[in-house]
Amino acid sequence: MTEKPVAPAVKIGLELGPVFLFFVGYITTRDQTFVIAGTEYTAFVLLTAAFIPVMALATFVLWRLSGRLSKMQLVTLIMVVVFGGLTVWLNDDRFFKMKPTAIYGIFAILLGIGLLRGQSWLQLVMEGALPLTHEGWMVLTKRLAFMFLAMACANEIVLRNFSTDMWVNFRTFGLPVALFAFFLTQAKLFERYKSSPD
Repeated sequence: MTEKPVAPAVKIGLELGPVFLFFVGYITTRDQTFVIAGTEYTAFVLLTAAFIPVMALATFVLWRLSGRLSKMQLVTLIMVVVFGGLTVWLNDDRFFKMKPTAIYGIFAILLGIGLLRGQSWLQLVMEGALPLTHEGWMVLTKRLAFMFLAMACANEIVLRNFSTDMWVNFRTFGLPVALFAFFLTQAKLFERYKSSPD
């Protein structure tokens, strides 16, 4: 399928929409429990069950509109299905809460492997988005690998020491804001290592 441009607002809506819907659903039903076929489920577990097909549908629509999916999007979808499925099957919300740890941990490891090989695998994924020299890509990859590792550790700390309410807020707002802030702080790097005057 040929790659096609997608309006940024549509792309962001498809990528963040499922997370926002999960947050709204949790806020409105968090104190409720439901009995299905004799088994009691929390709202969190049932929302996880709903989140899996919503995420899959959003990813499919994005693929149909753009003609491609990044490796990060595919890994994220796989993790949602695996950890979300375990949460529903075992009726244990800890598995879904561990998903960000696994995703960020995998990204950190993959970027680290590339660095050990003298390569920036981040450049392979994002080269069209940022005009950087090879050295710039290597520096950014190293910093982002450490950032992903820090985010994985932060998720583990929150999920194991705080309430579900706290984790949902942290996952919905804290992690995305941290990643956004990270890229904002890289302005000097982008300026120093830009590969073209434009």
